[in-house]
Amino acid sequence: MGVRDALLIATGTYSSGRLAGLRSPAADVVELAGVLSDPAIGWFETRQVVDAPAHQAMRAIERFFRNRGTDDLLVLHISCHGVKDDDGLLYFACADTDPDLLASTSVPAEFLHAQMGRCRAKSIVLLLDCCFSGAFVPGMKATAGVDAKEQLSGYGRAVLMATGRTEYAWEGSRFRELEPEPSRFTEAIVHGLRTGEADRDGDGRVAVDELYEHVYERLRESGAKQTPQWSSELVHRVYLANRAISLQSERSPQSRTRPQRRARRGQDALILLDVPLRDTVLGVVETVQVETAVMCEECLGLGTAADSVVERCSGCGGDGLRDGEDCGTCDGFGTLIHDPCQVCAGYGRVRMRRGLTVKIPPGVATGMRIRLSEQGEVGLGGGPAGDLYVEINELPDDRFERRGTDLHCTTRIPVAIARKGGIIDLDTFDGTRKVRIPAGVKRGSLVRLAGLGVPLLRASGKVEDRGDLMVTLDW
Repeated sequence: MGVRDALLIATGTYSSGRLAGLRSPAADVVELAGVLSDPAIGWFETRQVVDAPAHQAMRAIERFFRNRGTDDLLVLHISCHGVKDDDGLLYFACADTDPDLLASTSVPAEFLHAQMGRCRAKSIVLLLDCCFSGAFVPGMKATAGVDAKEQLSGYGRAVLMATGRTEYAWEGSRFRELEPEPSRFTEAIVHGLRTGEADRDGDGRVAVDELYEHVYERLRESGAKQTPQWSSELVHRVYLANRAISLQSERSPQSRTRPQRRARRGQDALILLDVPLRDTVLGVVETVQVETAVMCEECLGLGTAADSVVERCSGCGGDGLRDGEDCGTCDGFGTLIHDPCQVCAGYGRVRMRRGLTVKIPPGVATGMRIRLSEQGEVGLGGGPAGDLYVEINELPDDRFERRGTDLHCTTRIPVAIARKGGIIDLDTFDGTRKVRIPAGVKRGSLVRLAGLGVPLLRASGKVEDRGDLMVTLDW
């Protein structure tokens, strides 16, 4: 067993007048540290960094991920303002953050990504409680594609984000301006761990995927206009609270025998989409047909028939594992259903073919992936859906060839125009263009049409500039 360490970074006080003070971060770390360090819940060694300047926060992060073993479980929680630059890249604000100098006065998301990438621990959980935390996803690797959520998590990491790319994170009710209180995102985390309600399968432990489900549903029930996100490529199932369901003895027998969700997050899905060169240059909206698992409407994902009983598996004691592998009696769920749903056979999902609309932005190229959030496989037991990735395969064009951001083509012109000069009509992806040919032009000469090439697509999804169309003359 490795160590269980947690680093909690909170910034609510800022020297810049352009960053409003936050009440919740200081309370966030106190509440979360209390839960994580509780021997009956998390058993974590915790360290808090509150209202620190950028260089101290970065040093704490770098030190936190250094000299780790592969079996260590690391939890990093960041509560602060999230600030995006003009390219859509995310920075975590610190006490001395200058909005005009983000790279040197805040913690860049790219820096955090690099530290996690160098860490040997294969169980890293990142909790981001800030505005625009979903913007942590793009921009990590410039060659990655349009919406590379898969790059965020990486091998052995799970990331829970308070919001999407463009959303704000709400802190408390905002009624008592002088009293600190946890943000809604962190409050949901603390609540799920402290009460044990995040233990969805009743096995006495809270896994990261279960915690996300709890946070998602609690925020939705609260009416908060924010959508928590998550991504995971953990090597194995990671439990943040080994005995978070310690209050089970206080629950009534009736509550223990009600149908419970045996939920697991669904798998991400990948489809290959052939796209003509013209559409990769100009962008297009496509409808794709996919066959994925969706929630069973008969049992609403529970996997049980009406009034069926779900109980702990006696074969594995509710752990879901036997000799290091999924229990053969309960298929790794840790629970057994006496009377499974006849439509889905107890799995909580059925397969269905459906059409999805995909917006392909200008400038995509072969190998780039477009993410459709929560459009992949619905998880077993009605768990949250994975994501669907559409991988682009650019088809060759009869006339134009793509070379980086430039397009190349060859066009034949009359010999008379080659000798005396003149104007020709040239069909391009942007319509017909008038092209002036100088007198005495040589065969094989190039004519450059500025701005008619391939748009430059940044990793943030922002389209900037555009290449040229290079026309080779022949006759």
